[in-house]
Amino acid sequence: MKQSGYTALAVVGTGSWGMVLAVHVARKGLSVTLLARTEGEARTLTEAGESPRMPGLRFPPVLTVTHEAQALRAASVVLFVVPTQSMRDNARAVTPYLAENAILVSASKGLEIESTRSMSQVIHEETAVPLERICALSGPNLAKEIAAGKPSSTVVACPDLAAAGVVQELVGSPAFRVYTHDDLTGVELAGALKNVVALGAGMCDGLEAGDNGKAALMTRGLAEMARLGKAVGAQPLTFSGLAGLGDLIATCMSPLSRNRTTGERLARGERLAAIQQDMRQVAEGVPTTRAARELARRHGVEMPIVELMNEVLFNDMPVPEAGRALMQRDPKHELEGIL
Repeated sequence: MKQSGYTALAVVGTGSWGMVLAVHVARKGLSVTLLARTEGEARTLTEAGESPRMPGLRFPPVLTVTHEAQALRAASVVLFVVPTQSMRDNARAVTPYLAENAILVSASKGLEIESTRSMSQVIHEETAVPLERICALSGPNLAKEIAAGKPSSTVVACPDLAAAGVVQELVGSPAFRVYTHDDLTGVELAGALKNVVALGAGMCDGLEAGDNGKAALMTRGLAEMARLGKAVGAQPLTFSGLAGLGDLIATCMSPLSRNRTTGERLARGERLAAIQQDMRQVAEGVPTTRAARELARRHGVEMPIVELMNEVLFNDMPVPEAGRALMQRDPKHELEGIL
């Protein structure tokens, strides 16, 4: 789609990932609007000309920062890059200002706690935009690496591949390879659940459990992801792609991963509240654990890693005890519930 006509992009959310995506697209020379929360934040960002979270990430001249939601009317594509538990409020707030036929994209990975809804479902409910114009962008996308221009890939999923193709063309670059997919449910669920598994991977690091143990945790976590995905209508093979296995590897292995780091610090005896206050950014695996546990129970899907993450995070189960509980479970067929 070389002549799509979609050249104006807006980003809702001024966190690290939101600003990286805004700068990334603006570097291509395309018009980008970054929607700040307040007039003061917009003024501060404009005057600084760069991201305070990533010093040196300069704003190109074609990137405009504003707090005025009516600026979204000029955007043919709107990216939502906000914490998942505030997605509903953000979608509701900007709905009156969305352009007719705008394509909406969630770049946030997680599930809403109370409803267990995915972000595309939340956006759909609040904006009434059909799912054929709502996409999810997900993959092994560590923000600092993309800001530095290091090679990365991602997936844009939408039931309408034409809409996904528009976003693919808009966001893709020589260093950021974008694939399309029609399994919106699977891509979103993979991106959400891998954060829960990454908490466990970090706990393996904190316990110095070794590479064998961490690899086993990651692989069995991937099986849980695929089991739940199949139960809610996703394609199991999606979990072997960039949004599943690819993102799982990056999030479980990288020192840049907030979820892995949170798990590691928990295993070393720190309290969750203290870790969250110190990080100042959301480790999405924490709230997603609650939602994933509830979703699995509704569908009768066994997810022992998710269950034990919930016990560690919210019921003060010691991390070593959770590890022993996993290792002492009765072994079953490796692909049970997937095939």
